Amino acid sequence: MKKKSVVLFGHATSVSLENEFWQALQDIADNRQTSVSALIAQIDENRTTNLSSAIRVFILKQLQNSKN
Repeated sequence: MKKKSVVLFGHATSVSLENEFWQALQDIADNRQTSVSALIAQIDENRTTNLSSAIRVFILKQLQNSKN
């Protein structure tokens, strides 16, 4: 588990994710030619659960969509 600090809409927050999720998030951000912080901000706008869970679900959905 790795905790990182990110700034969302001018406010610092920390997010705890396993290293594999951080790498997957970086890969998705690279694919979209955006930063991890910008990607997390997009996820944050649409979330209904805590941020770490929302990120994990987002990554899962991205992987499922890439297989279709």
